[in-house]
Amino acid sequence: MEEDTKPILVPVGGDESNYGIMNIQFNPEDYKCKRPFHVEPTNIVSVNDDMQRVTDEASAMNKRIHYYSRLTSPADRALIAPDHVLPAPDEIYVYSPLGTAFKVDSCTDGYGKNSSLVTIFMIWNTMMGTSILSIPWGIKQAGFTSGIILILLMGILTFYCCYRVVKSRQMIPLTDTLNWEFPDVCKYYFGSFGQWSSLLFSMVSLVGAMIVYWVLMSNFLFNTGKFIYNFVHDINVTDIVPGTNGSNKVICPSAPSDHPPQNRSVMFSSGNRTGFELFEEWWDKSKTVPFYLIVVLLPLLNLKSPSFFAKFNVLGTVSVVYLVFLVTVKAAHLGIHLEFNWFTENEFFVPEFRILFPQLTGVLTLAFFIHNCVITLLQNNRNQENNVRDLFIAYFLVGLTYMYVGVIIFASFPSPPLSKECIEQNFLDNFPSDDIMSFVARIFLLFQMMTVYPLLGYLARVQLLRQFFGNAYPSLFHVLILNLAIAGAGVAMARFYPNIGGIIRYSGATCGLAFVFVFPSLIYMITLHRAGQLTWPALIIHIFIILLGLANLIAQFLL
Repeated sequence: MEEDTKPILVPVGGDESNYGIMNIQFNPEDYKCKRPFHVEPTNIVSVNDDMQRVTDEASAMNKRIHYYSRLTSPADRALIAPDHVLPAPDEIYVYSPLGTAFKVDSCTDGYGKNSSLVTIFMIWNTMMGTSILSIPWGIKQAGFTSGIILILLMGILTFYCCYRVVKSRQMIPLTDTLNWEFPDVCKYYFGSFGQWSSLLFSMVSLVGAMIVYWVLMSNFLFNTGKFIYNFVHDINVTDIVPGTNGSNKVICPSAPSDHPPQNRSVMFSSGNRTGFELFEEWWDKSKTVPFYLIVVLLPLLNLKSPSFFAKFNVLGTVSVVYLVFLVTVKAAHLGIHLEFNWFTENEFFVPEFRILFPQLTGVLTLAFFIHNCVITLLQNNRNQENNVRDLFIAYFLVGLTYMYVGVIIFASFPSPPLSKECIEQNFLDNFPSDDIMSFVARIFLLFQMMTVYPLLGYLARVQLLRQFFGNAYPSLFHVLILNLAIAGAGVAMARFYPNIGGIIRYSGATCGLAFVFVFPSLIYMITLHRAGQLTWPALIIHIFIILLGLANLIAQFLL
């Protein structure tokens, strides 16, 4: 009963300040623990359990919490609920940006229980995705020197816009924004247009990522199956494409048209020729393998809870670390092959500056994209005062990783005898299917993507179906139709347009236009204008950022 004797109003003091007008504050311990906790059972997700339930007692207490919150205006926040109306720690949940709730074990002394180091690597792991495979190709399209400059500039620009997203909630006066996400901020400033446009561009990023994943999974599954078949049947196969000789072979699948197609192979040693040809007929990278993935992935997409797959997120870190290791080893064996031609192109090298540079900026927009979920990640940081610092360090590490992989692959690509133009949109395609290190990388990435793909499908399902039906799982029929549509788009792209660089830059430039360039800049300018603090330099700079985003999108369709 001693807990119930605590005063509801707490005098000014302690580390927290200015939480309400008239300088009336929450007790810091209560303030950090008493978050919204009651949600409908169907909207609850836990990484530990497939299904969670809120008890009737917790539901009743939730109504009492609402009663206390209405005793004063939300702005001054002078009243808080006494401890006896709060649920037990195992029934407390925190909201996610998608309207679901994640169960927490207990309250801590901070907003979350992650240290700055954990927060930094969470952001790094979330941001590092399939774009890393296309960075060397993007540098080739832009030119070596301009590619390095663009990685630096895009990293700085996207970090600044992400910083504006993080600060956007704090600039809204007289409103409780503690549990807001960036779409909520967009809705506050732009009404229903902000809500629906943020949903649209978020779906573009999700569906674009799922299509890229399907194309890459088809690629990795094809090469993995080919390696295993040849190894089991003791078949030595050489692709009929230009390439280097030796143990560290590099190939050029996108050879000029006078060379045979890349999927054709020549068998040199033992094995049943008829069986090999039959295998090639039924194991085709674009005609059959993309369809085989439906059998595996469609049942996983229809699961109500993807919590099981969340446990495999560590594979993302392992895959990236292994890719860095692979790049380092390959470069050590291949050496450095660079020749600086500033504006002219020759047979083996590309100019340092090329007009195709927007293709790299489109890839980088998605590569540095985390703006729609950065607030959620930083809310789990134990030391909120370090959010900006930790975000900067995470961006620096991501940019450093992209720079290292892109520069090393480009510089070590053997020119001559091969031209730098041979660098593929997925740089693993420059290594033959029988390359051991590349085979291991493809296995890692294939398994990682097959566990992440159901999570992406779940996020898309939650965002779309809840808007139209008020339920993330209205029926198996609705979910099946949505998943078939997304899977069909992936199969179609893998069959007719297996161009991951193009898909990445189109989706990156499209969703980046809203979440990276337009909304953060507009919200900042509106806030400054309402406060009477908008200056001409600030206006010009942020309008220029918006124009850069628009030009970035338009350029993707012109080049």
